[in-house]
Amino acid sequence: MTQLETLVTRYSEWREQLRAGIEAYHGWLDSHGHVDIQRSLRLYDLAETLRNDRMVLAFLAEFSRGKSELINAMFFSDYKQRLLPSTVGRTTMCPTEIFFDPGEEPYIRLLPIETRARNETILACKHRPHDWVKVRLDLANREEIAKAFGMLAQTKTVEVEVARGLGLLAEGDLYTTTVLEKKLQRVEIPAWRHALINFPHPLLKSGLVILDTPGLNALGSEPELTVSMIPNAHAVLFLLATDTGVTKSDLSVWQKYVKGRVARSVVVLNKIDLLWDDLKTEAESAAELARQVDDTARILDLPREHVIALSAQKALVARVRDDEAMLERSRIRELEALLAEEIIPAKQEILRSAVQREIGVLVDGSLHTARSELETTVTELKDLTQLAGKNRELARVMLTRLEREKTTYQHSVDAFKEHYGSVLRKGHQLIATLADDELDHVFSENHKTIEGSWTTAGLMRSMRGLFDQFGGYSNSMLDFANSTTDFVDDVYRTFHEQYAFPKLHPPQLNLQKHVVRMGQLKQSTEAFCSDPVNVAFPKFVVVRNFYEQLVTEARTVFRLVRKDFELWLGSSLVPLSDHLRSHQRLLERRIENVRKVSGDINATNERCKLLETQRVVLQKQVDELAQIRALLDGRAGAGDPPDGADARGHAPEPA
Repeated sequence: MTQLETLVTRYSEWREQLRAGIEAYHGWLDSHGHVDIQRSLRLYDLAETLRNDRMVLAFLAEFSRGKSELINAMFFSDYKQRLLPSTVGRTTMCPTEIFFDPGEEPYIRLLPIETRARNETILACKHRPHDWVKVRLDLANREEIAKAFGMLAQTKTVEVEVARGLGLLAEGDLYTTTVLEKKLQRVEIPAWRHALINFPHPLLKSGLVILDTPGLNALGSEPELTVSMIPNAHAVLFLLATDTGVTKSDLSVWQKYVKGRVARSVVVLNKIDLLWDDLKTEAESAAELARQVDDTARILDLPREHVIALSAQKALVARVRDDEAMLERSRIRELEALLAEEIIPAKQEILRSAVQREIGVLVDGSLHTARSELETTVTELKDLTQLAGKNRELARVMLTRLEREKTTYQHSVDAFKEHYGSVLRKGHQLIATLADDELDHVFSENHKTIEGSWTTAGLMRSMRGLFDQFGGYSNSMLDFANSTTDFVDDVYRTFHEQYAFPKLHPPQLNLQKHVVRMGQLKQSTEAFCSDPVNVAFPKFVVVRNFYEQLVTEARTVFRLVRKDFELWLGSSLVPLSDHLRSHQRLLERRIENVRKVSGDINATNERCKLLETQRVVLQKQVDELAQIRALLDGRAGAGDPPDGADARGHAPEPA
């Protein structure tokens, strides 16, 4: 097992540990009568999110840089042959997602290229299985598997007008990497628009997803790749050829689709075997390769340790032949080690932070409440013990004091409820601005500004209006969240000072990831509209598809903002509300106990026994919550990142 496989497996185990903690907390709430519908749904959604969590590695490069061969070497060498087509003149011609779905048998699904003519995204097509050609994979038959994978390289010959109508060809853009001139009026195009491969590889079973992309032209003509799939990947592996270094077309792909637009990137200088020369010493070859790595890091403005030189072809051969010496010389383990030591811990920390933000505060609140109840019970037990053998007048004095305390407390609670009611009303008014019918109106008006022209200039005007609206929504919600958080902080502080509540902190609203995502969409739009090819030769299908993909992504961002804001609004006072109810319940219990004791001083022993039983129950609750908190922390046991491993020097990734 490689280091990458080991850490991905540990990450998967750690993720299951988190999910177990969430389900344990849900069970705790249910068994102790604290669960409500909103909190129950929230915990269920979070557990399902963890169950379906995926880590996406996108392989990106210009044509014939060895992406498919590297994927073969890293993931499919156990089959002792190439699975993804990666030979000269026969390579993957369509974007390909490789994953594992335990609910279905192994398969390849291929989306015909003709679906580009429809005004639909790849995501929309994924929801209609009948649009795809499905090929079942017989894992016991290696030849049949290789033959099925070979379909990814299929092309077809069509008339020029057909290719142009599909957005694959424009005047001044005849020679590309995916549209090859055959005759004057006929061209060769990919047979498939997209491919999905369900394959039971151990890494894929642990939640890894591989995205293999074709060259520059396919990236430019399929907006869903550049607007959604690549920016949402957890890491991008950008491949170059060692013998050529960073070419002009490589630099174009890097600047258009990678630099500043993805969470993390690693550059792979492939084909180092081309520098192997029997007439040179190892030191000379190593120095030449080091210069190439230095130059690449400088040109692409990357840390040198994020440029890995290797030979994918030799790595595949070595693993097929079990040649340890060749495998070491191929240097593929350096890449796998980098992914294992940096990308996986970074993803783990993002997930850890998301879980902490979602329910960590709730668990802490429950733990504080249980501890407070325990402390109050111990104090009450001590008070009743002191009353043993005393006269009734002392009990009546204590009863008067407690009833006065209850009255004062109730006034504070009533004042809090009144103020918070107005906060909720204003919050729900803001949520209504992002309701589905409001979004439909926004996008409908936005669509009118571009409909009929479908030019890049029209697209830019339309999308700028959309970005401005998003900025307005975000600012309104953040301003409201800040003022509400200040209000909640004051309430928490008041109850801490007056009633000795623990120092709780309300959950924070984090919309930064959505602001970052919208910024990425804006950046993609600016790049698309400033591309000389798109300006000089606007392609109706491409512009329309790009616009529709942007709208789809923007709608998703708006809905996520609404969901996050709604969840935050509903949970911002949950820890305090739990304490309010608990404190009121304990006050009433103390009053009831003292009242009975004041009527019959001999009842003290009986009440003390009941309190002792309650103390034992509460201690058990505290212990259970402490164990749940340890599960959610996830810092001990499976899945811990290696010492010193973190996301060093990378742009922030949306959680």
